[in-house]
Amino acid sequence: MTFSSRVKNELCQSPLGSECCARAEVYGALLHCNTFTPQEVRVITESESFARRLPALLDRAFGLAFDRLPAEGEHKYVFQITDREKTGRIVDAFGFDSRQSPVLHINFGLLEEDCCRSAFLRGAFLSGGSTTEPSRSYHLELVTSHAQASRELAALLTDMGRQPRQTARGGCQVTYFKSSVQIEQLLAVMGAPESAGALVIARAEKRLRNGVNRRVNCEAANLDKAVDAAQEQLEAIRRLYELDRVGGLPAQLKETIILRETYPELTLRELAEEFEPPVTKSCLQHRLRKLVELSRQ
Repeated sequence: MTFSSRVKNELCQSPLGSECCARAEVYGALLHCNTFTPQEVRVITESESFARRLPALLDRAFGLAFDRLPAEGEHKYVFQITDREKTGRIVDAFGFDSRQSPVLHINFGLLEEDCCRSAFLRGAFLSGGSTTEPSRSYHLELVTSHAQASRELAALLTDMGRQPRQTARGGCQVTYFKSSVQIEQLLAVMGAPESAGALVIARAEKRLRNGVNRRVNCEAANLDKAVDAAQEQLEAIRRLYELDRVGGLPAQLKETIILRETYPELTLRELAEEFEPPVTKSCLQHRLRKLVELSRQ
C-alpha cells in the first residue's frame, strides 16, 4: 500500500462531523473531482476507503444519494449525479447561480471556521490529492482542473500559515508542497496525525542515514574542512551574541543563525534546503561569510 493510500485511509476514519463540516468536505472533494457542473457530478477514485465514505458524506451534507454507484468488480470506483434537481441543490448550497459554472472559485464564506477549512482540505486531498513515500522524497499535491479555484486554494493555505507552490500540468492546476515540515503540518490539519508522525520518523531516519553515508563516503580532509568551517561559523555566531549584535541584523541573517545553530552537522547544501523557501548554496555561503566578517569587526 502506498503512503498516499495510507493517508487517505486515515483521513476516512475521521468522523463526518457537523453538517457544515460535511458540506465543506464535499465542497473540497467536488472542486478537485473529475466533473462538477450544474449538469453533472462525477467522482472517480481508486481509494476503497474514500469510496465507502463518500455516499455517507453526501447524505450527511445534503441528504442526497448518488444516481450511479460503483459497479461490482470495477477497478475504479465511479460515483455520478445527473439529476438536475440534486445538482441544483448542491450548487445553490455552495452559493452559486445554477446557471453558471460552480467551479470557478472558492466560496470563502463556507470556510470561516477552522474545522470547516480542515474538512475542505481533507475532501480536496481525498478527491484530487497524492503524496510521495517520505522515505524517498517529500511531495504533496492537490490537483484541480479549475485555475481560479487553484489560485484561491493557494490563498486559503497561505492564510492558514502554509507556503504552497503552484504549477500547471496536462491542463490541470497543481498546488503542491516540497517541504517535509509543511507536509507534516498539512497532514495533521487535514486529520491524519499518524501519517504526519510517520513523516517525522522518516525524516529523522533519512537524516541519520545521510549523515552516516556522508561520513563513510567523504574523504577525511574534506570532512575536516567542513567541520572546521562549521565551527568557525558557530564561533562567529557566539561572538555576535556576546557583542549583542544579533538583534540588529537583517531577517535573512537571523534566519541563517537559527538554522546553523539548529543543524550544526549539515553541509552547506543540506542546510540551504532547510530554508523556506530553499536558498542556493552560494547564497548561504555568502550569508555565513558575512556573519564571520561581522563578528571580526
